[in-house]
Amino acid sequence: MQLFYTTRQEGDFLFIEGEEAHHCVNVLRHSIGDQINVTNGAGSMFVCSIIDKSKAFVRLKIEKETKSSFSVHSLLGIAIAPTKNIDRFEWFVEKATEIGVGRIIPIISKRSERTVIKPERLQKLAIAAMKQSNHNFLPEIAPLTKFDDMIKSELKDINLIAHCVSEELPHFSKFVKPNKSILICIGPEGDFTEQEISIAENNRFIGVSLGKSRLRTETAGIYACIGFHQALL
Repeated sequence: MQLFYTTRQEGDFLFIEGEEAHHCVNVLRHSIGDQINVTNGAGSMFVCSIIDKSKAFVRLKIEKETKSSFSVHSLLGIAIAPTKNIDRFEWFVEKATEIGVGRIIPIISKRSERTVIKPERLQKLAIAAMKQSNHNFLPEIAPLTKFDDMIKSELKDINLIAHCVSEELPHFSKFVKPNKSILICIGPEGDFTEQEISIAENNRFIGVSLGKSRLRTETAGIYACIGFHQALL
């Protein structure tokens, strides 16, 4: 099923614009009268009929709306240090969206290898991944945030910091609980410093393991996404 995305709604009408409109009309060759599926990324899935089109937009009449008020994906937040190779971080955003995540917080820690990202690019990747996986909830991608600020502003029901400083840490999946929001922090390739771990633990974070293997940052993020959903099965 081809899925389109828009947040522009006016009464019983939706408008898809820009690249979405171009893809609909010029690539997929949809015409007036065709029915297409659209999501607003906030829980609604629409069946719409095309009633008008131009170079700038496609106007749609809503024929049916299916609305979801909650997604288990929204319970999961991942605070993660962007990788030096931005392609690897973009891969993480794409795959985490496909698997299911509510919020991604790029963070800057003391050993971060990257301190600049392109939010618009990450947003486009997340939208494409949402449509690819047929989800109707778009994860929120937070601004790049300093680690010290993040641990004070992003607290959830359960707050975890994954690190390799200690080998005697419980596996993070033991803390995943139904209907409880959870935040998992994942550091850069050099891991969090002992000082950062201490600060986090003093702010209600629990140190956890992501298993015995030493994982790359983006792999650790995907492992956390998969583990979260498996723990709720």
